[in-house]
Amino acid sequence: MRIVSLLPAATDIVAELGLMARLVGRTHECDWPPEAVAGVPVVTGAEFSPDDLTSREISDAVGGSAHSGSSLYTLDTEALAALRPDVVLTQDLCAVCAVSYEKVSRAVRVLDGDTRVLSLEPRTLDDVLDCLVTVGELLGVRERAERRRAELRARLDRVRDAVAGRGARPSVVAIEWLDPLWPAGHWVPEQITCAGGEPQLAAPGEHTKPMTWEAVRAAQPDVLLVLPCGFAPERTLRERELLTGLPGWADLPAVRRGRVWVLDGPAYFNRPGPRVVRGAEVLAHVLHGVRAGGAVTAAEARPFEDGPGH
Repeated sequence: MRIVSLLPAATDIVAELGLMARLVGRTHECDWPPEAVAGVPVVTGAEFSPDDLTSREISDAVGGSAHSGSSLYTLDTEALAALRPDVVLTQDLCAVCAVSYEKVSRAVRVLDGDTRVLSLEPRTLDDVLDCLVTVGELLGVRERAERRRAELRARLDRVRDAVAGRGARPSVVAIEWLDPLWPAGHWVPEQITCAGGEPQLAAPGEHTKPMTWEAVRAAQPDVLLVLPCGFAPERTLRERELLTGLPGWADLPAVRRGRVWVLDGPAYFNRPGPRVVRGAEVLAHVLHGVRAGGAVTAAEARPFEDGPGH
């Protein structure tokens, strides 16, 4: 079975299921596991390089606050056809973050053969883990997928156990975009709750919209998580003044107590793949200083005040 993944999270799932040898095509943003994806042909491109634009310019380029404009992705339909996929994995959750199901379906209709298109639409942690089984069943490895789902759920249980009895649960605001400010919704509030925090300004499963800085100030968060969609920590820190220059920044409880953290959003929070479990483990360290899983590295979480040179 020949698989093309048009969603980085779907590539993560294929890897989790041990099926990378069947992956014949991917997006330009599929980067995990690095050694396995390096030789897989790319069938998408980007209209522009996010590294060349500010957060505001990127937001404007993809349709502004409505997130209803063009995707960052373009699909090479000729390259897709040449790969002769049996299965194409995509999504319809966000019009910006990947090639849409509608666009893929149109492209597949002109292919020779009987290509199946599977659209993944997870909104909660359970949905994310259930996608493993949905994909596993289509790819003929349902039992393996169910085992992996059970193992990931057990890791989440260990996170909950690790933070149990650690005292007060800090209030947490997670920022998924810097300009305009956007709270992290969908599964992120559940990651925070699992790790012993109280999420603010977004509910589990919620497809969020831009928020005001006044809303963040009113929330008075004990902890502020900065995890912009698609940005590695180094890229985030290049625009740190978008936050530090806001009125009342220094007065936030999270800032006063040195509890503002930059996290690797694409790896552990933005993408609905199995690595969201690692995200919960990282948050156990950030929120309560406890270890749940492997030791947390600076690449995964670093204090915001360290700045780009640290």
